Amino acid sequence: MLFIIPYSVNAEFSLTFEQEAAIYDNGKQHKFESIIAPEWFFSISKNIDMTFIVRARFDSGTNLGFNSPKGDNFSSINGAVRTSSDGDIAIREWYIETESEHVFWKIGKQQVVWGQADGLKVLDVINPQSFREFVLDEFADSRIPLWMINAEIPLNDDNTLQLLWIPDSTYHELAHADAPFAFTSPLFVPQLVEGVEFLDINQAKPSRFFKDSDVGLQFSSFTAGWDLTLNYLYHYLDTPVLFQSLSDEGIRINSTYKRKHLFGASASNSFGDYTFRSELGYSTDSYHLSSDTNQTGIANSADMSWVIGLDWMGLTDTMISAQWFQSHLFDYEDSIIREQNNTTFSFLYTRSFKNDSWNLNILELHNIDYGDGSVQIQLDYELNSQVKLWVGADIFYGDKQGLFGQFNNQDRLTVGFQWGL
Repeated sequence: MLFIIPYSVNAEFSLTFEQEAAIYDNGKQHKFESIIAPEWFFSISKNIDMTFIVRARFDSGTNLGFNSPKGDNFSSINGAVRTSSDGDIAIREWYIETESEHVFWKIGKQQVVWGQADGLKVLDVINPQSFREFVLDEFADSRIPLWMINAEIPLNDDNTLQLLWIPDSTYHELAHADAPFAFTSPLFVPQLVEGVEFLDINQAKPSRFFKDSDVGLQFSSFTAGWDLTLNYLYHYLDTPVLFQSLSDEGIRINSTYKRKHLFGASASNSFGDYTFRSELGYSTDSYHLSSDTNQTGIANSADMSWVIGLDWMGLTDTMISAQWFQSHLFDYEDSIIREQNNTTFSFLYTRSFKNDSWNLNILELHNIDYGDGSVQIQLDYELNSQVKLWVGADIFYGDKQGLFGQFNNQDRLTVGFQWGL
């Protein structure tokens, strides 16, 4: 829809309405969520554009645990503008794009994506993530946009430098303690010791506009058919570190956010029907729960994470993809709850039918160390250019101590539709 408003500003408007219902395998309702997302695009002048997106969500089941008021993970300049126990309304994205002196600027609330991995992340850590539905949402929907300045500087036809300044101290949105996807695994949540009383939790969150900002740098190049990047990010971890203080009275948790340096690289190329993808990230610090509560119950270690993926499109309207994720701790201690090497494999199958009107997607993630994983299945039908219908299933299995197995009683069936204008 294109119309003209005063002062010769061209504007485009679009709107999507999405309704999804989910039930557990025992028939109990999990959610009945409505999402309304109007979007405006303004061409203000020859080289200035503005995008403004609002998202309103409502869940009559109230099982996903909306925050009321907005969660502690949000900064003072982010988060919903209105919340209740069953919904919220937020400015999803709001940014200006312009070009000046051969520098492309994107200023405002936005998403920045590094890396191309499916299901899990190595370099895609610029924006924090909402875990209200664990990792079942599309990354584009679960990422939390941040206020930032994003500058891209073309060095020549094949090389670009990207600079990021992020003063928005917003972090991961975790599910409430009584919500279906609240973390319970000892990998992430301190376990109470029998006979030791839990006293309280003290929370500290960065709030200084300049000193607590994140900064990032990416050099990208296209060389001999390869898409290559070198990445650097100085940022706060998006999950608080839960230091534990043990005394005669009991145990107290001090929740605080810690900084780290991330050095990364990625490479991808296509060879006929095959596409090779890889990402590598080295973190100077990573914090893990430890069984040694006399030493704050936390151990710090440098970490190397990587993913290698191979996509095959040798069949008509079909793609098959496999990935190998691994994380290695360099300064490992026996008291650390997780294994020194954490390995996950993924398998993705996508198939289109009937001139792309039907689409089947199957994604499995399987962790070797705990023998747990998840399977996500969705079948879409595009009724026309405006309406899409789908049915799906989300299945968890394995050891409840693991990342996926902790939700092995949260299997669900989904059905939904999306209407766009």
